[in-house]
Amino acid sequence: MSTPISDTFGDQLRQMRSDVLAQLRAQRGGRIGRAEAAAEARDNVGDDWAQADAERDLSIALEERESAELVAIDAALKRIADGSYGLCVDCGVSIATARLHANPTAQRCVACQDKAEHAQGGVNAPKM
Repeated sequence: MSTPISDTFGDQLRQMRSDVLAQLRAQRGGRIGRAEAAAEARDNVGDDWAQADAERDLSIALEERESAELVAIDAALKRIADGSYGLCVDCGVSIATARLHANPTAQRCVACQDKAEHAQGGVNAPKM
């Protein structure tokens, strides 16, 4: 992939990373850690423990999703740095620029992604 295009995606990925980190900080009530945020939430609950547990579960799920997104962003930035960004990690062909615009962290071309999802029982796998 050419340097100007890699730079464009690099800028987009760095902005995405910054946004995800800001979301994580906001969920935690600033710069406090997960344990402190959970304790603070428990203190503010009152008697509605069921709602508190549901909110905690949702918060953990969101944090796990955002953590996975950070890992994907960092991996994409590493691929930019080593010159392999935009190449499918499975077959080595160029990933369509439109796909990268839609998902800058994409590691695979559409064909290989489809195969990977089928192998993992993903969203496109036939229902049994």
